[in-house]
Amino acid sequence: MAPSPSRAPAPVPAPAPVPAPASARRLARLALLCAAAAVVVLAVESGAAGLLIAVLGLAALALAGAGAWWALAHRGAVRVAGGVLAVGAPVAVVLLYARAGLWPVSLAALLLLAAATACGQAAVRRVQAPPGMPARACTPPRHPVLIMNPKSGGGKVGRFGLVARAEALGARVVLLDTTVETDVAGLARRAVAEGADLLGVAGGDGTIAQVAEVAAEHGLLFLALPAGTRNHFAMDLGLDRDDPSRALKALAGGEELRVDLGAVGGRAFVNTVSFGVYAQIVQRPEYRGAKTGTILAALPDLLLGYTGHPLDASAGTARLESQQALLISNNPYALPGPTGAGGRRPRLDLGTLGVVGVRVGNAAQAAELAVLGTRADGLHVLTAPEVTVGSAAPTIPVAVDGEALHLPTPVTCTVRPGALRVLVPVHRPGTRAAAPAAGWRAVVDLALGRPAPASAG
Repeated sequence: MAPSPSRAPAPVPAPAPVPAPASARRLARLALLCAAAAVVVLAVESGAAGLLIAVLGLAALALAGAGAWWALAHRGAVRVAGGVLAVGAPVAVVLLYARAGLWPVSLAALLLLAAATACGQAAVRRVQAPPGMPARACTPPRHPVLIMNPKSGGGKVGRFGLVARAEALGARVVLLDTTVETDVAGLARRAVAEGADLLGVAGGDGTIAQVAEVAAEHGLLFLALPAGTRNHFAMDLGLDRDDPSRALKALAGGEELRVDLGAVGGRAFVNTVSFGVYAQIVQRPEYRGAKTGTILAALPDLLLGYTGHPLDASAGTARLESQQALLISNNPYALPGPTGAGGRRPRLDLGTLGVVGVRVGNAAQAAELAVLGTRADGLHVLTAPEVTVGSAAPTIPVAVDGEALHLPTPVTCTVRPGALRVLVPVHRPGTRAAAPAAGWRAVVDLALGRPAPASAG
């Protein structure tokens, strides 16, 4: 008989304001001082040329954004011209600075701005740095079962000898037959019926989500081996993505984390659910074999006027209308972008979803996004415990942890707080996640001694 699922912990409550430490206030004041010094250098050392430096820099950034839009949204000569502009505009400004003898002033101002940014982020991190997810001691499993995909990540299972290493630690390994379509969740349920007290996966995030859902249903421990290509879930757990065999050490003596699971359309997800442009690209049969080429070939049809049905989303009290792309994540990313690329989730146990909505219809809006980032009108970043996505179409393409699906509208995404018991090694290289990027408003508040919200935990 399968063990009864243990009660999931309640979502982490919203943090209360706390006094900022003196070191954070000093760093914030130093950040403002460096920023002011950059302005003084431009104004005093170069006079009117300082203003020219700032204007040209912003213009180059806007032109690069517009060029990137043309390169992505068009084909042929327009794509080539856009690529040249995206690269050439910043280079041209640098050459102009050098020719006019402005490069020493420009360099000094950039260094001061870099120092201001670094000090500001360090100041906010002193107050808002996300603590690691709480871990608890865990008895080693007696009957672990690991499902492994030998082709995942270009053959990491064989390259790192995961089968032999796992069996040496007492695990039973189920090796997938990649020549046929396999019901991975069915294999996991059969393992539970045969007495498994831990389910594990060596594979990509899509396979991980299927087995994690079964483990959560039965209240069993779950082990993720980062044997896929990107391994976003493993990265956010702090696991070593360069050597998946290190995660096996948890079988001999690890610790347990309680993390959330997202849910959409009757299935679980560990990372993200994507709607709109990216979801349509994932549907293409050639995507798996040539992802970059498929994206470049498909983007003009999807972006230029957007051939898909516009998306509307309700996230708590917020409503996003006519979005080209929506990304819903199991807990928010620290450095949000249109695809979450380059960011990570400091915690997976906050009991909420991250939401990123994008609407960019022309080069001017692309330039605004390049200059203003999250303050641009075309980009919305927020959090909510539940998100409902609607469309005029009866069904819409959806990418769930990178897997292509079609779901009937409206589509509702929810989060299950603390649903998954994850077994991890005690020592993990990525345990300390980067704090969210500091906004200047937070830096000013710290410098003036105003209280700042501490991170959850």
